[in-house]
Amino acid sequence: MATSSKAKKKTVRLASGLKRVRQDSKLNAANTALRSKFRTVIKNVQKAVLTGDKVKSAELFKIAETVIDSVADKGIFHKNKAARHKSRLSAKIKALAA
Repeated sequence: MATSSKAKKKTVRLASGLKRVRQDSKLNAANTALRSKFRTVIKNVQKAVLTGDKVKSAELFKIAETVIDSVADKGIFHKNKAARHKSRLSAKIKALAA
């Protein structure tokens, strides 16, 4: 009998384990949604920068900043990663003025 490279998941029998599975799936869905929102706001700012619209990109950056900070506060991404993204986006917006 050959075993596959991917381990088969065992079904949980204990009540505490079943509850943990339910909680994990809810948390996973919430984290995935936040991660997606994080990526979307960054892309929106980058697109605005590419068009060269400084006013629109500044407005979008303000929205993106709050989303990035909230994702970092929830621990989905490290605070340094959030700071890095904010720094790079603000540098791109400042470069539009020059």
